[in-house]
Amino acid sequence: MTTTYGPLVVWAVVGVVGVATFAIRYSFVYLFGRIDGVPPWIEEALRFVPAAVLAALVAPAVVDPGPTLAATVLDDRLLAGAVAAAVAWYTENMFATIAVGLLALWAVGAAI
Repeated sequence: MTTTYGPLVVWAVVGVVGVATFAIRYSFVYLFGRIDGVPPWIEEALRFVPAAVLAALVAPAVVDPGPTLAATVLDDRLLAGAVAAAVAWYTENMFATIAVGLLALWAVGAAI
């Protein structure tokens, strides 16, 4: 792909975006370093971050539509995901969910 921008312009854009990204991230570190206590509503919101990150990483891999419905229903990832979801619902423990989900994936993969 050709562009009309020279190397100096490209590197200037990379530098400005890098500095802006660093400034945004550092501002949160600096802000929370100066606050004696984090407000309760922020602590409550941050409680859900690990579960949201895990769901965002796992959901696209589990819910992958196959060419047919039978391929989707009998998919080892979907079955292992259902087992992991049941463990998550019952135990509310993320590490147990990951461990049982991996074991279920390996077991279902070996069985199918």
